[in-house]
Amino acid sequence: MEAVKISSKYQVVIPKTVRQQFNLKPGQRIAFIPYNETLRVVILPPIDETKGMLRGLDSDDFREEEDEARR
Repeated sequence: MEAVKISSKYQVVIPKTVRQQFNLKPGQRIAFIPYNETLRVVILPPIDETKGMLRGLDSDDFREEEDEARR
């Protein structure tokens, strides 16, 4: 585990060992996801790698209509 400090501009530096372990590059996107009492960092794949990712997904169980009716 590597600990870092949040700067006065709310920025953090990803430690070199972590950048190397996950092959992170400048411009790559990550997401911060609050989960229970923690904060998860998720590496987002480039958009061209997501093509076909949801192929075959059954959309019959989506709840959009139910959610809209609650508003």
